[in-house]
Amino acid sequence: MPAQASWQAGYYTFKIAPLLALHRETTGPATSSDESYRLRVTATGALLTAVSPLGIQRGLATFWQVIEATPHGWRAQFCDIQDQPRFRWRGLLVDPARHFLPVAVVKRTLDGMAAVKLNVLHWHLCDDQGWRVESKLFPRLHTVGGATGYYTQAEVREVVRYAAQRGIRVVPEFDLPGHAGALLAAYPRLACNDSLKAVPTRWGVLNIALDPTRESTYTMLDSVLTELSGLFPDPYFHIGGDENDGRQWRHNPRIVAFMQEKCFLNAKGYVDKHQLQNYFNRRMLSIVQKLGKTMVGWDEILGPDLPAPVVIESWRGPKGVADAVRLGHPALRAHGYYLDLNFSAAAHYAADPLQGIPDSLHARVLGGEAAMWSEFADSVIYESRVWPRAAAVAERLWSPAALTQDVPDMYRRLAFVSEELDALGLRHRRAPAALLRQLAAPYPAALPALQTFTALLEPVKEYRRHFQGFKYTTETPLTRLADAAPAESDVARRFGATADSLLAGLSIAVPRFPATGPPTLLPIASRQLAALRQQLADWQHATEALPPLFVISPGVAEYAPLAAQLGTVTSLLTQRLTQLEQGQAPLPAWQSAARLQLDAAQKPAGQAELAIIGAARRLVGL
Repeated sequence: MPAQASWQAGYYTFKIAPLLALHRETTGPATSSDESYRLRVTATGALLTAVSPLGIQRGLATFWQVIEATPHGWRAQFCDIQDQPRFRWRGLLVDPARHFLPVAVVKRTLDGMAAVKLNVLHWHLCDDQGWRVESKLFPRLHTVGGATGYYTQAEVREVVRYAAQRGIRVVPEFDLPGHAGALLAAYPRLACNDSLKAVPTRWGVLNIALDPTRESTYTMLDSVLTELSGLFPDPYFHIGGDENDGRQWRHNPRIVAFMQEKCFLNAKGYVDKHQLQNYFNRRMLSIVQKLGKTMVGWDEILGPDLPAPVVIESWRGPKGVADAVRLGHPALRAHGYYLDLNFSAAAHYAADPLQGIPDSLHARVLGGEAAMWSEFADSVIYESRVWPRAAAVAERLWSPAALTQDVPDMYRRLAFVSEELDALGLRHRRAPAALLRQLAAPYPAALPALQTFTALLEPVKEYRRHFQGFKYTTETPLTRLADAAPAESDVARRFGATADSLLAGLSIAVPRFPATGPPTLLPIASRQLAALRQQLADWQHATEALPPLFVISPGVAEYAPLAAQLGTVTSLLTQRLTQLEQGQAPLPAWQSAARLQLDAAQKPAGQAELAIIGAARRLVGL
């Protein structure tokens, strides 16, 4: 939402293509980083003015949202929009390390970022499961560490160029000293022990770390980072620094002796891995500064003696941002914006980088980043896990705080943004739809029912997918209903909103004293009841049409229990709608039985769960 906008009666009709008709003016130097702009549409045409080309880029994104196609051509309502970002760092972390993402996927992601005014691609280029950039000095990094896919240096330059054309910076991350499995499989001489024989294929925090006590470690890192930093003109360079518990260091007598010699000890006299990692951070800082870069790291690198220019990115909570700015560091917030947790757009929209930050320290908060880690998202479904929810984060980081409080209106507009992204060529809708067609192939007649059913599912939240009896590796196909299901079910959310509105209206309209006969419903309540009944009937029909597919298709048979539970829930809610229509309160025994049924229906199957259970509980009165 723009900072200021006024709309007037009337439309300007474009006689030629809108982009050709839009007059653009810049008033400042081409090197300016000012992203503000002003867009005016009047009877004489459309004018976009900005201080810099970056502002023109942001104004173009708004212009695409202002114009509309009609049977008679393009038009735009008369308006005057003045806009500028709230935060200067509005990022999206893209992770090709766990599942490699081809250049085409990265470019489509950049197109989506430009459309919603995100301006930093945080490119997580190495992890335990992969090193994804070609190195001419150390070729085993990509031939061994990136055997399942890597970017050539020419491809990296192409992505950086493509991003720059859209006003997006590219900040690389080479995660060190932990998450180093792929690097150490390629160059085991840098390891703490000889236990690693190949690039890891399993997920989780593997606690594999470089040996930070050998000078050869820093010699190699200096060389490879010097080589690769030349591919990235951005002044920031991310060194990771997260999730290293130090166990490999503590189990190596030579490293323990080094820590004792350096007095890296805690208050009880035991060796302290935090002090050794601080030592590593300082060595990395000298390398990064020599390259003319500003170092960025996850909040684990924060310590009382870390130089102030280092940027801290907090993924563990708002406290990390508060601690960083209190110690004089610029800070970013990623906590609350982890898209891979499958939380709702509303949950991400609620997180704010300035939460708990004193007014006097606001200037040190650079902004924030949405993050999409790829353990459970390969190149096919990655976009469906990013979009459209990343647009909610983008608005939180761009728009004034006062304009980001209306969650229902956010969802209303998010639907239009999703349409816009689809028109740009993003595959957040197309890829899941294709996967459903593939799953229904043994019995195509069941495809409509499968689509209806899947639209009500969501993958389990947080990282529970790791702990539900199915062991994933980098080679596990992501082709189940849990992968085709939306991260947030729009169908379930809209059903819940209608149910909540109905209940709120009835609580006002229904008198509190005993009445004779059914209440007289307002027209809106009657329409809502009819809509909910129709929705329940559609779901019931889908559950009745799916059993043949479950019988002949092992790929979807594991979801039969959820379909059966959906049938139970639809029957229960149909009864409740009848009660509401007749003005009857649910009997305690009925409610107790309903509670047991909904508790059973809430249990996941196949790492997916029914998304309507929360709304069902509210509708039943639990």
